[in-house]
Amino acid sequence: MSSPTPPTATSSILPASVAAVVERKLLIETVRIYRPGPMVLDPATGQYVPGPDVTVYEGPGAHRPAGGPGIVLRLEGQPYRDDGDARYTLFTPLSAPVASTGDLVTVVHSEDSAAIGRVWTVLDPGETGTVEVLRATWMRIQKTGGTA
Repeated sequence: MSSPTPPTATSSILPASVAAVVERKLLIETVRIYRPGPMVLDPATGQYVPGPDVTVYEGPGAHRPAGGPGIVLRLEGQPYRDDGDARYTLFTPLSAPVASTGDLVTVVHSEDSAAIGRVWTVLDPGETGTVEVLRATWMRIQKTGGTA
């Protein structure tokens, strides 16, 4: 009797067709995950200036509010992680690179014109689990944009 084959990148618990349908129906925006580039020397001024942003991922995605303000119990003098009141969740395909804490996210194309140009900061690397169809990444809004 043979033991079951563990899931791999090409054979998972869910059929690839399920992930493809979910991605096609839900990931209807174009999102960009990027991080600031390294400092570069400006020959005109002799000063170091921020280099061009480094794009980590640009492709299908979706975002949604992740709920209302969090409640944080603060003990005087103790550090705590403030989860703020502008939390969102980014959804990307599992094939997309995992965003790192501090990466920036923007919506490049959306049917919701108010979403285009908004910028979020990634709070934590993308979540993982045994049965995943999309990658979920927690973000906090940094800059509003849009034309609505």
